[in-house]
Amino acid sequence: MRGTLATGTVVLVLLGCGNHLWWLAAVALLYLYATHGRGSPGPDTPPDSYRTYRERRDRQAGWERRYRRERPVEARRQEREKGRP
Repeated sequence: MRGTLATGTVVLVLLGCGNHLWWLAAVALLYLYATHGRGSPGPDTPPDSYRTYRERRDRQAGWERRYRRERPVEARRQEREKGRP
């Protein structure tokens, strides 16, 4: 994809020496690549990102519960220190 884009841009720029519309076509091609061509998130990505956020949050909560269960003295000490100003 990048090779095709680079080749297309160079060709359009070379053609643009005689006609400014080719320069505009090169700019439009680069703009389309920047907004859509690099695997940028589409409209259906937010649920996926929210799902990954929830999975990460749940996994972290599980680790914290396990830590408190396996190290109760240390967990209580950390809670006391967290409550101090």
